[in-house]
Amino acid sequence: MMYLNCKTWFSFHYGTFAPKDLIERAQRMGITSMALTNINSTADCWDFVLKCQEAGIKPLLGTEVRNENTFCYILIAKNNDGILAIHNFLSFHKRRKLDFPARPNFNIEDVWVIYRFGGHPPLEELQPQEVVGLSMDDLSKLSWQEAIDRDCWVVLHPVTYQDKTHYHVHRILRAIAKNTLLSKLSPEDIAGPNEMLIEEEELVAAFARFPTVISKTMQLIKSCSISMEFHVDKNKKHFTASEEGDQELLRKLAIEGCKIRYGANNKAALERVEKELAIIYKSRFCSYFLIVWDMLRYANEQKFYHVGRGSGANSVVAYCLRITDVDPIKLDLYFERFLNPNRSSPPDFDIDFSWKDRDAIFEYLFMRYGRQHVSLLGMYNTFQRRAIVRELGKVFGLPKEEIDELAHKREWSPEDKIQRWIQKYGALLVNFPTNISVHAGGVLISEKPLAQYAVLEMPPKGFLTLHMDMFEADRVGLFKFDILSQRGLGHIKDALELVQQNQGKHIDIHNVERFFNDPNLADMIQKADTIGCFYIESPAMRQLLGKLKCSDYLTLVAASSIIRPGVAQSGMMKQYIERYHDKDKIEYLHPKMQELLAETYGVMVYQEDVIKVAHHFGGISLEEADILRRAMSGKYRSENKFELMRKKFFANCKELGHDPAVSAEVWRQMESFGGYSFAKGHSASFAVESYQSLFLKTYYPREFYVAVINNFGGFYRTEFYFHELRRNGGIVELPCLNHSDYLSNIQGKQVYVGFIHLQGLEQEFGLQIVEERLRNGPYLSLHDVLQRLQPAPEQLNILIRIGALRFTGLDKKTLLWEANFRNKRVEKAVTVNLFETEEVQFSLPAFELDRMEDLKDELDLLGFVVGDFFELLDNRQLQGTIRADKLPNYLGQQIKIIGRLVTIKETRTINGDRMCFGTFLDVDGNWLDTVHFPPVLRQYPFLGSGFYELHGRVMEEFEIYSVEVLSMRKLGYTL
Repeated sequence: MMYLNCKTWFSFHYGTFAPKDLIERAQRMGITSMALTNINSTADCWDFVLKCQEAGIKPLLGTEVRNENTFCYILIAKNNDGILAIHNFLSFHKRRKLDFPARPNFNIEDVWVIYRFGGHPPLEELQPQEVVGLSMDDLSKLSWQEAIDRDCWVVLHPVTYQDKTHYHVHRILRAIAKNTLLSKLSPEDIAGPNEMLIEEEELVAAFARFPTVISKTMQLIKSCSISMEFHVDKNKKHFTASEEGDQELLRKLAIEGCKIRYGANNKAALERVEKELAIIYKSRFCSYFLIVWDMLRYANEQKFYHVGRGSGANSVVAYCLRITDVDPIKLDLYFERFLNPNRSSPPDFDIDFSWKDRDAIFEYLFMRYGRQHVSLLGMYNTFQRRAIVRELGKVFGLPKEEIDELAHKREWSPEDKIQRWIQKYGALLVNFPTNISVHAGGVLISEKPLAQYAVLEMPPKGFLTLHMDMFEADRVGLFKFDILSQRGLGHIKDALELVQQNQGKHIDIHNVERFFNDPNLADMIQKADTIGCFYIESPAMRQLLGKLKCSDYLTLVAASSIIRPGVAQSGMMKQYIERYHDKDKIEYLHPKMQELLAETYGVMVYQEDVIKVAHHFGGISLEEADILRRAMSGKYRSENKFELMRKKFFANCKELGHDPAVSAEVWRQMESFGGYSFAKGHSASFAVESYQSLFLKTYYPREFYVAVINNFGGFYRTEFYFHELRRNGGIVELPCLNHSDYLSNIQGKQVYVGFIHLQGLEQEFGLQIVEERLRNGPYLSLHDVLQRLQPAPEQLNILIRIGALRFTGLDKKTLLWEANFRNKRVEKAVTVNLFETEEVQFSLPAFELDRMEDLKDELDLLGFVVGDFFELLDNRQLQGTIRADKLPNYLGQQIKIIGRLVTIKETRTINGDRMCFGTFLDVDGNWLDTVHFPPVLRQYPFLGSGFYELHGRVMEEFEIYSVEVLSMRKLGYTL
């Protein structure tokens, strides 16, 4: 019972115990109480308490306070008020990046403070809650009389690592933290040589001469009592003043919304709303719905575009509150997938905002519900293989080239001593947490101050973040709101604004029903002409759309689900495509399966399909079917719910008279698919956004692509969106001082590339160019530019080389020569004269213009050319090649084609060999897909971006053509 200073791996880069391992070892040793005191952290305190309770060990909670290597003291909470005090203390200093004081500067009434022997305040100044810890090594320095005179001594035996092997792991972690070689660690950097769990008898025997120290330690332990409730709702309880008020408001909003969405006399819709409301009331999730509704009401007021998705799209109430735009009745989405009486975990709304707007939503929530009650959710980054190899390589002093090679190596050299070390200690480091970071979008809103539960920190993002991940929050009883950032929404929002500015048209982008029935949009999807459109622009997705000849909303919803890696790799995507094209020959396992899965041709595509089959075929209630669906994905397997549901399914099937062989096959299909499946509501939400993007691309392509470019988001590099902009009638102009903005802009059909794309141009200067032009009008000449902007020579050279001063009528070489002379003259004039200097006139010889030099400047400064990239290629190299649109004429034949590399996707064969899928543009700007099998890829690897001469065989699958590459070589530019 003497362990007041135990650490786990949540003492980042210091401790080596997983919490579970620490407690199991203590239980085996018969230890009946222990204190968790991680360094400046309480990250795993809830997990520690739960596991201690299960193991019959009394948990104490606290922290070891340090400033870098300097030990300050240990804080241990006497009670829950003490935990709050410790969390507030840590949070205050961590949020402000302040050093901890040499002595706690808060009311320590509910906290024990333990100093180390030799580093403590004068004994006569100690308060009753302050004590001094003695290690076994300190006993020789303490006299028996001193121990008797002062009742302030406790046993302090630190626990940091398991054994000698993990002592070396600890040293490695310290070297990683210090970014130094293992051999350069100082004694102050590392823990003592005996900071392990030892038998309590050994500790007691060591302190036998000082019984008062043992009794004081026992007194401290006995005085501490921690109470933690798990799986108890700790979220904001009411949106209004009471639960009744919440119910009344939610019902009012839902009924009003139902009449707007479905009409005043839609009895089925009203019944569904009432059914859902009853479950929401019973589950006490009214405030959850209302908080989301209020957040979106604010977003609408601010004209923030958003999309609601996740399993919340299965809720008609959510649809009526305009949290989502997916109609669950039309799509036959089960509410039980979202919320049911047996579901212990929270409901799930994923609300996507433009990346530009999300921070404003965070700020609104902090202001609306109070900064003590709102935070972002944390997460823990962990060590994984490649990062481990790199870190250990540095610690052991390997050169960078060798580290790079080892990071990609699949086999180790047993003769190499350092490789053996990396392999041995690397295996021990897997899954060690490295630091706290921020969850992708989780927000917590609690009833009590969040410091009750964990430490709050202020990461660079600028919003308070709780030291707790989503799994711990779920166990604690804190439900996250997923408020996500998505550049696809930025495309849509900015495109709508550009259409308004450039064409004076207002578009209601939420009127999606008309998009579903638009033949032009159907044609675009069928042709897979979807570059730039959310979720449907990747090469794999465009191929899938082409193979399906997809032209309607429901098929696009299915495509959004089956494109996922798990589904594709399981073979279900191929089966779905085959059945889609051969609907009349489908053989269903059972008439009930045909009834349930006719929409998806007998293939389980969605999580809802698993629920439907379990319910209607297997006789399991909808609530239990959702439990089964979650168990199949691995969430409940450890709780044995999977096995319970399996037995119930087969028992019900037998009672219903199903053939045992059919039941077994249905179960096999459900089980194999359950881990891969995607919620239909998710797919439907994605498909809605895809249609919105596609509408803008179809009817307003130039504004759409400028919006995509300005949001820097999408599957492809920015240069390929400029390519698509040109293909759709945009006249792309190089940056110009008198027409360009910092971001790209559109004026009619003309698009001026923004200064942001100029590599090496400073952001402050780029913004200054635009601000000065807006204040004082267009630039008139080189002299005018120098007077008004006073640019640094290298900044001015960038602008001249890209042609941004072409409005002067002078060629680039003349401008460069004059700029070099005039810039120096202006610098001298500015130092002595505040008035405009006189322009000096002189003449220069005519310089020869060179198109290739201009293209080289574009490549150097933009990374791409705004015109035809194939100008960089010698036309003679195109002889004997074909175009991508002619591939159907050469099916099965070997051809030669020149392509400009767009992107590659690596994958592994069943045998683990590396292969690639390539995407290229041909000389006409058409898209070309290629396949590179392992033997060919090994012999002809990709060598970066540029042109490739491809030799290969034309293949076809469901009328989609590609080239199986047999050989290729990279071609150079003619610069």
